[in-house]
Amino acid sequence: MNHMIRSVIIDDEPRNVRLLKGMLDEFCPEVEVIGEAANVPDGKKLILTKEPELVFLDIEMPYGNGFDLLDSMKSVEFEVIFITAFDKYVLRAFKYSALDYLLKPVNIDDLQIAVHNAVERKKKTSINHQISILMENLQKPQPELQKIAIPSLSGFDFISVSEIIRCQAEGAYTVIFLTANRKKIVSKSIKEYENLLPEDIFSRIHHSHLVNLSFVKRYNKGRGGYIELEDGTELEVAARKKDEFLHKCGLK
Repeated sequence: MNHMIRSVIIDDEPRNVRLLKGMLDEFCPEVEVIGEAANVPDGKKLILTKEPELVFLDIEMPYGNGFDLLDSMKSVEFEVIFITAFDKYVLRAFKYSALDYLLKPVNIDDLQIAVHNAVERKKKTSINHQISILMENLQKPQPELQKIAIPSLSGFDFISVSEIIRCQAEGAYTVIFLTANRKKIVSKSIKEYENLLPEDIFSRIHHSHLVNLSFVKRYNKGRGGYIELEDGTELEVAARKKDEFLHKCGLK
């Protein structure tokens, strides 16, 4: 028999708890719900007494929010799946820290993916670092000061957005070029990074290239033209991307 994942739900809306328990029971049979709490103080008590492996944590609750609860823990020895209403800024912070969130109302496919990811993350034991990066990012509204999780063999490397010079597509992979002559190869598409990184700072100039505008040194005219970056790299600008690129640079 597979190992059951001991879980608790911390949410102040009984209907949400009921629905989530029903979905877990039917679609995530490996998850065993061993307790529930409706606010931060009770949630903390529940975690300390039951020692769950996974916590479904509502962000907005009475007597403090889900972040307050995590902040009050000396160390987080469990995986967390956040439950939240839509907020573009908060959701980007989750994506940057490679933590899972479920939007209300919870979708079955999203729930199954989040549980799977939590189980995989548990093996890599990087949860404390991921949560501290999440908290750090939430306190830094400027996206260039935030850190993003880059998958590595042992877990994640956390890189400041301002260190990313450019991303280059290599088939299903993306090569991320960083300052100080470093690079990372990740098994994610360049489209994912285009969606993830702040669009006012990064520009997709070509189907193979996403560049940090802070590192653009020169633009040379042409049908699409080409750019030169601070590190001397020259990249073509696709004709269909030219107007958007020039607009972002304030040249159009």
